[in-house]
Amino acid sequence: MSITIENIRAALRAAQDPNTGLDLGVSVKDRDIQLGGGRVAVALELGYPADAVKDQVRQIAEAALADAGVPGAQVSVTWKVAAHAVQKGLKPLPNVRNIIAVASGKGGVGKSTTAVNLALALAAEGAKVGLLDADIYGPSVPTMLGISGRPESLDNKSMEPLTGHGLQANSIGFLIDADSPAIWRGPMVTQALEQLLRQTNWRDLDYLIVDMPPGTGDVALTLAQKVPVVGAVIVTTPQDVALLDARKGLRMFQKVDVPILGVVENMAIHICSQCGHAEHIFGEGGGQRMAEQYHTPWLGSLPLTLAIREQTDAGTPTVVSDAGSEAAALYRGIARKLAAGVAALPRDMAGKFPSIVVQQPT
Repeated sequence: MSITIENIRAALRAAQDPNTGLDLGVSVKDRDIQLGGGRVAVALELGYPADAVKDQVRQIAEAALADAGVPGAQVSVTWKVAAHAVQKGLKPLPNVRNIIAVASGKGGVGKSTTAVNLALALAAEGAKVGLLDADIYGPSVPTMLGISGRPESLDNKSMEPLTGHGLQANSIGFLIDADSPAIWRGPMVTQALEQLLRQTNWRDLDYLIVDMPPGTGDVALTLAQKVPVVGAVIVTTPQDVALLDARKGLRMFQKVDVPILGVVENMAIHICSQCGHAEHIFGEGGGQRMAEQYHTPWLGSLPLTLAIREQTDAGTPTVVSDAGSEAAALYRGIARKLAAGVAALPRDMAGKFPSIVVQQPT
């Protein structure tokens, strides 16, 4: 059988990316297939960071090619994160390809812990990641990343992000004393956040994770309308009361035309460290049922463990302090699903076309 580019593309269309569920044929173009001298080379380019799974994807592709009668094909897997479209009327930030809001309908569900660990998980997969603490009244990112100090300004107009565990970060917590409350009304809060967002010199980010304030009041709604996000992640616990508020948060983003990238269920199960007994303290499966109800992606669930709390309080979150743990693997799996979901969104075309200027004839 003669081997053609179409044979190879057909074989790859029969293989499935384990993270996106899409066939691998969408990740290769004709120019990425090289034939000649009895050699077949295929270059797959994924749209999401995949350092932990690129070998798995390569093996799937090579097995599919072998099954189709193309044994010995050499497959390479790389990835590139593209910029994706934001809300109408807003423009993406310079040097930031994708902004993702992590939100909840209420406080106390572990939203900030989840946001920090997901940001670190994306970085562990090879992405360039930043973290913006948008909770002006209760900033926690400085403590969770174990960093302090004030952002440096090189031009007296903008701020340089601080860095913790490889993440670029900014927070109102860097600008006020730890025990000083931000006694501000809504307009001041939204202005402060916009300054943190737009006056920080983010450096070539694939993803900027925004840890949103809890609730669906004026501040959260205004931020959802003004921050140019590609989508939002809803964090909840299985508890009925938390789910009631999480639904409100989800609906808030839908009303301002922000795609829901998925639901994460935190504190889903507790494993006793003494006897190993598993108990669903806050209920079971509520987050997944909510995702099904609103036809949004189910990203996964996370356990209620002492270690996650201790590690985050110490400024060394689970993904970096216990990278080989089951909890860290769960965070990284959720992060890959999240990034794959972003990759499936429409691309940002705002900067792809030249400006058209109409001049009157002289």
